[in-house]
Formats: sequence, C-alpha cells, structure tokens
Amino acid sequence: MTDWLIKHFVKNASETKDTAVRSSYGVLASGTGIAVNCLLASAKAVMGILSGSLAITADAVNNLSDAGGGIMSLLVVRMAAKPGDKKHPFGHGRMEYIGALALGFLILMVGIDLLKSGIGGIRHPNELNVSSLVVILLSLSILVKLWLFAFYRKVGRTVDNETILAEAQDSISDVVGTSAVLASTVLQWLYGWHIDGFMSMVVSCFILQTGLKVCKNTVDRLLGEKPDPKMVEEITRRMLSYPTIRGIHDLVINDYGPGRCIVTVHAEVDAHGDIMAIHEVIDQAERDIEHAMHIMICIHMDPVVTDDPETNHLHGLFSEFLKTIDPNLTLHDFRRVPGKNHTNLLFDVLLPDGFTKDTKSLDEKIIVYAQKLDPRFNMVIRYDNNYC
Repeated sequence: MTDWLIKHFVKNASETKDTAVRSSYGVLASGTGIAVNCLLASAKAVMGILSGSLAITADAVNNLSDAGGGIMSLLVVRMAAKPGDKKHPFGHGRMEYIGALALGFLILMVGIDLLKSGIGGIRHPNELNVSSLVVILLSLSILVKLWLFAFYRKVGRTVDNETILAEAQDSISDVVGTSAVLASTVLQWLYGWHIDGFMSMVVSCFILQTGLKVCKNTVDRLLGEKPDPKMVEEITRRMLSYPTIRGIHDLVINDYGPGRCIVTVHAEVDAHGDIMAIHEVIDQAERDIEHAMHIMICIHMDPVVTDDPETNHLHGLFSEFLKTIDPNLTLHDFRRVPGKNHTNLLFDVLLPDGFTKDTKSLDEKIIVYAQKLDPRFNMVIRYDNNYC
C-alpha cells in the first residue's frame, strides 16, 4: 500500500534530495495521516459515546489531535520548501525541525489532558455498555495505526523528515495506548473490572513519553548535534579519491535543514605543488561532491611539506608522543620554521570526544618533551574540537 501511494502521488520519487520531491513526500504523508486519523477519531468517538468508555473517548481525542498534527505538518512542509530569500539565504529547511518540536508540544498537551481525565475516571468510574462490535473496531484501529506507523517511518526515513518521523513515533504510542484501552474494555466487559480510568492514565503516560522523546530529538537537531557518520565517511572518501589531496581535517557540517547542509573542510596538499593546478582540482572536487551529495561545500587548501626528512621525522615523533597521553589524540598542519636562535614547531591537536584532560597540562607535557628533543624548539600549538 505504501509503495502504491508513493508511486501514484510522488513524481520522481527516487530523487529524494530534490526540494520538490521532498515536498511531495511530505504532502502525501500529511494528507494520508489526516484522512486516517479523522476516520479513527470519528469511529472511536461514536464507540466512546455508545459504550460510555472514558478511555475510548480519550483515544478518540488523541486521534483527533493527531489529525491536527497532520494539518500542522502539511503547513510545515509547504513552508520548508520555500527557497532562500534576503532574510533567510539558506532557505527554510529548519521549519521541519520547528514543526516537529511544535508537534512534540502538542503531543505533550494531549497527554496531560488525558492524564487529568484518567484521574477523574478513577474517582468516578462509569459502567460500560460494550459489545463485540466495539472490540472488533478497536482491534481494527490498532492494525490501521500499525500500518500508519510503518508508512510514516518509511516516508520519514526516505526523505529524512523529522516531522514525519515524529508522527511515526506518535503512531506507535497510539498502538500501545489503544491496546491498553482494548484490554480495559474487554476486562470490564467480561469480568466487571472498573479499570477504565487507570487505562486512560496508561495511555496518557505513553503519549507523554512520546512527546518528550520527539521534543528532545528535535531540540538536539536545532542545537546542532553531531552529523551522520555515514555522511562524514562519504565526504572523506570522495575527497581522498583525488590524488592531489593528501589528507583532510577540520570537517564541519552546518545543518540548515534536510538537503540544506553547508560543509567546510581543510584539504592537505603538497606545499611545493603547482598552485593553479591544485586549485583546479579543489574546484572540481567541490563541484563533484555538490552534485553527488546535494550539499554546499567549501574546501580550504592547507599546504603541507612532504619532502623534508627532518619535518617528517619530527611529525612522526610528536604523533607517537601524543598517543602515549591518549591513543585518540592526533595532530595535523605540522610545520617547522627554523630560525637563528630557535626553531618554531607549529601544529594543531585534534581533541577526541570525551577528552577530559586540561589543555594547559597537555601543553606543558608537549613542551617538556620538545625541550628534551632540542632546547631550541619553540612550540606553537592550537587545539581543535572534533565536530564529527
């Protein structure tokens, strides 16, 4: 069913990096969600009224809020597809994250409201008027929500849309919630157990948990979480495929929304090479990566000396020394500048994730080591954080 919908409603479905195609996926997901949730909300509202079940009525309200979330998602997709303008030169892609955050807050509000209703149901339990038809319809609604979860997840992962993925999380919490409602309905129908209010509270707890998870994941994206390792690996692989580029470092990925990433990276090149020829290769690498990965990339050339035995020897000594302090410490941009009275050694140290040592003490250890090698060495060290 999902593949059929994509085939008939999304043109050029395989071009998932294209803004228009992403928008089509978003419209399909939001429209489908609105239709399905409105249908479920209507059916459960009727069941809730006829049976007198607070939990079923609460579940209907939850589905209605999901439909409202779908409408909001539809608006967000339209806004995120807008191109850049004077005030927003990098486009409006982050609207997808803002929309997911708003959806998370909506889920939390519904959860709090159902929690209050559940408490009221515990204090004043109702007698239920349940039939086999109600049980069958609730069971069918669980199956429908399971399909909707799978549908949202596939579409959301295909286009890396946080709002749609948030809808998927909400759908699976609905499956658990409706299952709890079904259990309470059957138990009261068969054994007269008045647990309707308790189950309403169980539903609200699952909804609250989902809302918190959606908010946390979205806030992480807005604050600037570490990029996808697969993306980092692909950029690295493509750059190192050019023989002119000896190595890379200081790779930074700025996320302005799915399909709107801006990358900066330093490429190590031969300090004695033809600058014009090297620049031509760097330009070609930028064009190739932008075309293949649909990202903007700016490559900075870092000249490195590769044919000086003394520099290479010192580079190896300091690299090995850093590993005795922490196996994950690495250095780059190593340069040796001889002078009349002293020799400057300049390099950058990349600090790994979780490195807790004080850089001042690290400075002191490196300087002590350098002085043992040659008292004329003057150290100029800069520390970089690992952004990938």
